[in-house]
Amino acid sequence: MLQPFRLEEPPSIGEASQLLARYGDSAKLYAGGTELLLVMKEGLLQYEHLINIKLIPELTRMAIQDGVLHIGAAITHRTLEQSPLVQRHFPTLAGVEANVANVRVREVGTLGGNLCFAEPHADPGTLLQVYDATVQLERHGSSRQLPVEELFVDSFEVDIEEDELLTSIQVPVLVPNTAVAYRKFGFLERPSVGVAVAVTATPEQLHTVKLAVGCVGPIPRRMREVEDLLSGKGIDDARGAMETAMQMAGQAADAVTDLHGSAEYKAYLVGVLLRQAFEEAYETALVTA
Repeated sequence: MLQPFRLEEPPSIGEASQLLARYGDSAKLYAGGTELLLVMKEGLLQYEHLINIKLIPELTRMAIQDGVLHIGAAITHRTLEQSPLVQRHFPTLAGVEANVANVRVREVGTLGGNLCFAEPHADPGTLLQVYDATVQLERHGSSRQLPVEELFVDSFEVDIEEDELLTSIQVPVLVPNTAVAYRKFGFLERPSVGVAVAVTATPEQLHTVKLAVGCVGPIPRRMREVEDLLSGKGIDDARGAMETAMQMAGQAADAVTDLHGSAEYKAYLVGVLLRQAFEEAYETALVTA
């Protein structure tokens, strides 16, 4: 059962930040509330103040400016899933958003909330890393940008100060001859392994490969050593190095044993999904060349 709390509704980012500073640990930001209200109902967390940020106009805007998609933090998964803008320029992102939880969650759950909650078995934080996405963090009187890969500290822990808000997510438009693929494996609505791959390629050459792995351990991780192994090679050489890449990615994923599977099984699946996502991204990059 939910314990009583006061709902605050600030009209601006600055005022929301001031409320966070004033109330400290007794307050929490409220957007979609799909995860927050659940843990509050279970009695795992309690807050005297929930700060509703859904009414702040800047947090519900989305546009492409100077080759970057700016997504307001309070934009829902459902909006991203159905957006013609996202479907056209970021089809993989639209596809991943269409498979977040279920439609009831997607109607109210927000991308910003998903990232801030840092639930280990979530897809967006993994996918956004291969887009080199960043987040905008703001407080009263100042702001900073942070790569998505640096946002996550541990399970349910992010690098956000007590009075900061995650206000937007910036996703660069893909350069020519580039495609992104995301493969995952899991049961019901919680993936146990997620692998994102971005490939920039021509028929003769793999120019760059980007890889991120999530849902297997505490946080999603960018795999730069594996990227270096595969990038700059001909496709035959890259495929020849794939077995090594699969083993490296599985070992570096920091997989843990839980109800979703053993660490060894998850590490194996990382390799399997890496090969599948790589081939999908490579073939799509050639089609879009």
